[in-house]
Amino acid sequence: MGVFRTMIFAVALAFLCGCIKEVPSGTDLKVGDSLPDFTVQMIGGAVVSDEDLKGGVSFVMFFHTSCPDCQQTLPGVQRVYDEYTLEQVRFALISREEGEDEIRAYWNEIGYNMPYSPQETRDVYNLFATTRIPRIFICDKDGIIRYMYTDDPVPSYDDLKNSIESLIR
Repeated sequence: MGVFRTMIFAVALAFLCGCIKEVPSGTDLKVGDSLPDFTVQMIGGAVVSDEDLKGGVSFVMFFHTSCPDCQQTLPGVQRVYDEYTLEQVRFALISREEGEDEIRAYWNEIGYNMPYSPQETRDVYNLFATTRIPRIFICDKDGIIRYMYTDDPVPSYDDLKNSIESLIR
């Protein structure tokens, strides 16, 4: 009976520790695919689309601020954002099922200054993936995905920087 309870506890804990609401419902893009057609409005009113990201290296990330893996990844993303925003790297951080108030509070608490697009649904996310956040796509000037990162393993700052560097050279 003790082993059975332990197994039930372990399974329940695994569900509780994962990122929120992992319900497959879209497509899974992979390295070599083109960015899908999408348009989002960023904080501050700027509109970003797949076409806007072409012409330079682009960095598209899906996140949720309560996701532990996203929390682990975002400091490295902030570092590459600080280093590469002036070098023709275009960033689009897009939430998955999280509104502006929650993201703004988290950004203010941590001190992030990256622009983001709050999305309270999975509509945009579903164009890119079915499950898992963080999900990062680093694309070349033609909008082709050259690097993709998820939570397995969580990418380091060096992973992100090296991917960007390989495309801007």
